[in-house]
Amino acid sequence: MDDAQAMNHESSDVDRNPSGGAVPQFNEADQPDQPTVGDWTDDEAGSPIDVGVLVAHSPGGDVEPLRSFAEQMARDGIEELAAATDAAWRIHCADPDSLTDRAPRRPSEFLDEAALHMTKRPYDLVVVVTDVPLTTREERSVEGLASPLARVVVVSTRRLLRTHDRETVRALDSPAVRWNAATLLVHLLGHVFRADHGDGGVMAPFSFDPSRRSVPPFDADITDHLRGIATRIPQADVSRGRLRRLAFHVVSLVRNPGIVAATLLQSRAPLLPFSLPRLSTAAVTPTLILVFSAEAWDVGLNLTNRTAALFAIGSVIAAAVHLMYVQRLTFPRERSQVFTEHMALVNVTVFFILVAAMMGLFVLVGSIMLLIEFAVFPSNLMTNWPSLEEPTVGLVDLVRVGAFISTLGVLSGALAGGTENRMALRHLALFRDRP
Repeated sequence: MDDAQAMNHESSDVDRNPSGGAVPQFNEADQPDQPTVGDWTDDEAGSPIDVGVLVAHSPGGDVEPLRSFAEQMARDGIEELAAATDAAWRIHCADPDSLTDRAPRRPSEFLDEAALHMTKRPYDLVVVVTDVPLTTREERSVEGLASPLARVVVVSTRRLLRTHDRETVRALDSPAVRWNAATLLVHLLGHVFRADHGDGGVMAPFSFDPSRRSVPPFDADITDHLRGIATRIPQADVSRGRLRRLAFHVVSLVRNPGIVAATLLQSRAPLLPFSLPRLSTAAVTPTLILVFSAEAWDVGLNLTNRTAALFAIGSVIAAAVHLMYVQRLTFPRERSQVFTEHMALVNVTVFFILVAAMMGLFVLVGSIMLLIEFAVFPSNLMTNWPSLEEPTVGLVDLVRVGAFISTLGVLSGALAGGTENRMALRHLALFRDRP
């Protein structure tokens, strides 16, 4: 009989060791205190790594097979991870969550629920298993994606069950699906631990192998790196108070600048306004009126360069703060006494992405303003402007006026853009763009 068909499925909230034995679950309000997974004690292995497994199923979908699949995948992957990191791993399976529809989803759309579970337990890592298609920013369907920053992995069974011609030919409990899923999970968790495709072994680019019956090991060259990362699992901050949490965000950034910078660079944040047309429209529309307004030209021409620059910088930051809090893009969205360092890093990165997006919006609106000033606005009209001390308007003056009007556009876009939470979350590039 196939191993996947022999799984015993007790409760969804149960911990298991690599061999499949159950470990009693803890109270939801308490931090985990069960025995560690494997042959290590707490003294030998240090603090255990707690992994939360969440099942997000389509409406009307068959939940039990998907939940059994998720538990089996986690158990199969734990053995290789425990051996590679010399750490104790524990699995915690949460109750399944039903999605609203069967539409394809980007991994960022699961981040809110994952963050909530991270702070309720807390978990060190979260694995989301879903039966709806999972897509990248380029709308490519993939088997799974990982976020090293948020420590969240999303796995979709859709591509695992389908061949390239999109015909369903594999069963969820087949040996090929079981071991390819476990390999994919270990591969994605390797990304969470900062391993890359060039590290070989299980970290080689993932592809479905119908003959696979085991999880490939990590190369010996990167096991020391994995062990070092595993020993630096951040502890939860259990303090309350906004000032203390703000300080915790700053300290988390200082301790982990590399991963924040890497995520920000791959996010292409300045291009975000092109993906949010309502925000861009709300920014551009009023500036098309202001650029032909005498009052706007009067203010812009009489500003100093320093004042215009400070006004632009302050407005970009204020617009980012407004979007982050009004659109509720901080994690977790529900209040919790437990607040982890990786959630603080997610919030810091989201803020920087929004700042970069507002800078991109400023450049977009400013380019339109300069085009109008140079190509449409009559140049000799300014020579008779009554408020000018000198009857000439130079290049610097035009740029300053354009910057001033663009700043007003950024503020207008942030205040009136009406960006929906779900749409904004879809475009937060917190996940890698390939498995």
